[in-house]
Amino acid sequence: MDAKLNVLLPTLGSAGDVHPMIALGVALQHRGHRATVITNPVFEEMIEAQGLRFLPIGTIDDARAAIADPDLWHPRKGFAVVARRAILPAIEPVYRAIERHADDRTVVASSGIAFGARLAQERLGVPLATVHLQPSIIRSLIDQGMAGNVRISAAQPMWFKRGFFRLADWLLVDRTLKRPLNDFRHTLGLAPVDRVMHRWMHSPSLVIGFFPDWFATPQRDWPPHTHLVGFPLWDTGTSREWPEGAEDFLRAGDPPIVFTPGSAGATMHRFFQESVEALRRLNMRAMFVTNFPEQVLATLPAHVRVFGYVPFSELLSRTALLVYHGGIGTLAQATKAGIPQIAVPNGHDQFDNGFRIEQLGIGMSIPQTRYRAGIVAPAIDALVRSQAIRRRCHDTAARVHDDAVSQACVLIEQLAAKTQTTRTS
Repeated sequence: MDAKLNVLLPTLGSAGDVHPMIALGVALQHRGHRATVITNPVFEEMIEAQGLRFLPIGTIDDARAAIADPDLWHPRKGFAVVARRAILPAIEPVYRAIERHADDRTVVASSGIAFGARLAQERLGVPLATVHLQPSIIRSLIDQGMAGNVRISAAQPMWFKRGFFRLADWLLVDRTLKRPLNDFRHTLGLAPVDRVMHRWMHSPSLVIGFFPDWFATPQRDWPPHTHLVGFPLWDTGTSREWPEGAEDFLRAGDPPIVFTPGSAGATMHRFFQESVEALRRLNMRAMFVTNFPEQVLATLPAHVRVFGYVPFSELLSRTALLVYHGGIGTLAQATKAGIPQIAVPNGHDQFDNGFRIEQLGIGMSIPQTRYRAGIVAPAIDALVRSQAIRRRCHDTAARVHDDAVSQACVLIEQLAAKTQTTRTS
């Protein structure tokens, strides 16, 4: 497009949720558009360092309280925490931010759980692309992969799959989300909706999947106008210095194993305890990467070190294996690095991501309820020793391409052009 767009990018969650939107904003600005990321102020400095505009949703204290909630990573309770602490408080602020800042050149590309953007599409007519980072959020009655820790496959009868999702909505999703959402819809003059995360949450105009089709095969019953563009593969790169001693540790011996519970993993004491015991049995070098080092035992083996943030895009290709929470952003970086992975899913999309790692043959999934040194140590040993796994990781890494964000930009530009044509016809 020749005319500059005003692209608003609402997103909720941790660094893994925000990084792709920053990448998208940077790419849009390089194409001559104006990009504004709408998210928690904990990311303000990072966003503005990339030359992007920023609008706040919530407070830093809100983000810290969510991270500190021990139920955030509970297999059953985690969704209610995300809903209560992130999704519901952001509905009206996201809508109002779009209402204030939208003009006739505005397009919104929004995280699927930033429901205020979907409301702005309905009430204000602002064109919307829903951006999904992981396939598990797109429901399918054909082959879902994993819905939480339950396998939903093509082999199962349709009555079971329909009943499963209806029960999940009744017991959990709509029980938590529907009434507050519909109360706000009423103030906007919009009719109530049912089964919020079944179909309504997806934009009927454009859905962008930030993952490749070889990672999750598109299903016939996915929303119309769904386009899979690949992994966005963005972290803060060289814009931040590495932690002191990290480079020296890497050079001091064999490639280490990396353990991380994710950027928001603040209550993972047992993960680190079991990891230390597994490393004692294996006598392997390891790096613990965490924003919350107080979780880690004070006394560690000499071959284990704790570090703060290290850009995985630069680190992982120099390591032997990754053990992590199963977050999609970290998964993408490990896949591109061509190293084996052990996902340790706690909840949310992590079970599905771990399942897909196993389907690709590039690693294993060990749920946090089974994460014990006696299981982890032999799993690490088997993956590190396997030449077949190494070849599979290498072959899969070659399938990861760097053009996902540029493809997303083209789709957003096409959506804007189509909307403009419709308005003027």
